[in-house]
Amino acid sequence: MGVLSHLEPKDVFYYFEEITKIPHGSGNEKAISDWLVKFANEHNLEVIQDKANNIIIKKSGTQGYENAPTVILQGHMDMVCEKNKDTSHDFEKDPLKLRIEGDYIYATGTTLGADNGIAMAYALAILASKDIPHPPLEVLLTVEEETGMGGAMAIDGSLLNGKIMINMDSEEEGKLLVSCAGGVRTRHLLNIEWMDAPSNLVPYVIAIRGLKGGHSGMEIDKGRGNSNKIMGRILNDLSNSFDFEIAEINGGSKMNAIPRECDAVVLINEEDKTNFEAKIKEWDEILKNELRASDAGVSVLFSKLENKIQKVFSKETKEKAIAALVLIPNGIKTMSMHIKDLVESSTNLGVVATEGDTIRFESALRSSVRSLKYAILNEAEMVAKVLGLQLIADSDYPEWQYNPDSKIRDVMIEIYKDMFGSEPEIYAIHAGVECGLLGEKLGGADMISFGPNLFDVHTPDEHMSISSVQRMWNYLLKVLAAVK
Repeated sequence: MGVLSHLEPKDVFYYFEEITKIPHGSGNEKAISDWLVKFANEHNLEVIQDKANNIIIKKSGTQGYENAPTVILQGHMDMVCEKNKDTSHDFEKDPLKLRIEGDYIYATGTTLGADNGIAMAYALAILASKDIPHPPLEVLLTVEEETGMGGAMAIDGSLLNGKIMINMDSEEEGKLLVSCAGGVRTRHLLNIEWMDAPSNLVPYVIAIRGLKGGHSGMEIDKGRGNSNKIMGRILNDLSNSFDFEIAEINGGSKMNAIPRECDAVVLINEEDKTNFEAKIKEWDEILKNELRASDAGVSVLFSKLENKIQKVFSKETKEKAIAALVLIPNGIKTMSMHIKDLVESSTNLGVVATEGDTIRFESALRSSVRSLKYAILNEAEMVAKVLGLQLIADSDYPEWQYNPDSKIRDVMIEIYKDMFGSEPEIYAIHAGVECGLLGEKLGGADMISFGPNLFDVHTPDEHMSISSVQRMWNYLLKVLAAVK
């Protein structure tokens, strides 16, 4: 008997437990993909396994639903593999060790893979059923969602006929996801013209510390300071006060993370030391005031360097570097008029790095409206043109724009109200999800995302609510029954 064998709905928990027996970490989905093919064959269902190991399983509509619109049920088959240091577990071959604590299912010492194993379990239970009313179904299960949405990028949209898609990769009951941002990465490259460092100058490092940072999509609305942009303000102010040279600027480590720290190595005249120290202390006070609500721990520090600096930026390179820090777009650009408090468009100057003979300024642009994403990109292009920088734009992925006329959203709202006596929360995220890529490949499908309550995903404390799985299962069945 399985650990979950006494739970209802029986088939959902049966398939979920079977899935946990098969290793399926990101990049290691071949076994689970082959198992899904076997499942489809055993149930006489049409199945497609593509070269990326994505799976599509098709099932005709039940009696009375033969002519209903086809619904795509979608999730991903890979899981994040994390374990506690004292846990002996091989994610390449070992099954997960499930346990139940009250209303929750855990995997002992490891991630549970409910993200997104529960989507597979829901889909398989419906595919295996003989008495659940439903329209024609296409179940799409993708690979490598957790490591860059590789499966969604690889899928051939022409293999699917459905124009309604229910994604089951959300993690909070009572919330319906209806939009996500698309994005593009930009890199401004400034070629450094070097000159010999004047022998009479003293090197100091200016250091910005104590900022909170965070995800450039999920926390961009928190008003947190960007260390790279702050450094631009400081260096610009210093340049208006006295002469100095710059040897290097480095800040941030990931383009999609709000940078928390930035260092600039500057060389000053000893006679300007008092003025320099006063300016740094002034900026420390300015930032403590500006960011007292969002980054109370911020500080601007300086320290003298003992090592000799041989080369510094030329005057033109210095001016361009400071101008780039000040002018490269950053922060919230537009807010949604459809969804309250949703950031619609933003950009984040996440990395500044002095590398050899180049300074790299790397940003993550996001928007749930395609034209606005490219409007920000145009700003970046103009900065490059005016300053004489090279601009590289890549990793462009599509948005999932809010659809004010979504029929599936209206159906799911009404059924939720009927079942639970309250309205579900309609929300969007300022980050990318598979729906953005898949919507483009499906020719503008009517999409929505929901799921049961999952907690601490991507950690060994990940757990899933049994009662929420039950409620959302009954909800899904009523939604499918309503699609005619």
